[in-house]
Amino acid sequence: MSSALTSRKTRADDDDDITGLKQYLTFTVGQETCALHIAAIREILRNVQIATVPMMPAHIQGVINLRGAVLPVVDLAVLFGRAPIIVTKRSSVIVLDLLDDEEPLDVGIMVDAVSAVIEIPDDQIEAVPSFGTPLRADFIESIAKVDGSFVIILNVERTFSLKEMAPLLGESNLPA
Repeated sequence: MSSALTSRKTRADDDDDITGLKQYLTFTVGQETCALHIAAIREILRNVQIATVPMMPAHIQGVINLRGAVLPVVDLAVLFGRAPIIVTKRSSVIVLDLLDDEEPLDVGIMVDAVSAVIEIPDDQIEAVPSFGTPLRADFIESIAKVDGSFVIILNVERTFSLKEMAPLLGESNLPA
């Protein structure tokens, strides 16, 4: 049985149905432009002090203190099988506000840079091609064509589910 990971917000989803446009936050990870539906996003943080935690999987960059709560931060590049993100002035942590099997799940994702909130009409969103995608196909919900470029819309349920990331928990930052 798969995880029931969803956004805790539902109003934005309802508004999408009325207008035929969907709002997404776009951001970069390496050379790719990715997007997440805004309903999954709580806030965006910059210049955040991330504390490393020993013996964590490679894709867990560390934890942050968000108003008294400890929040894990996933390095999205490492989760995608790439070199870790080098933190710059443009790097950001996107805080996701999710439910995982009806339990609140707040997680931060480190990205190279946040771009913008954009509206994408349904006719510009296409199914995932069966080959040639730069990311794991199960992480991708769809591909959008925006201003002549492609935007990879991530599948929140697959990418950030604890059950989906669990196989990665066997990895550590320590050399074998």
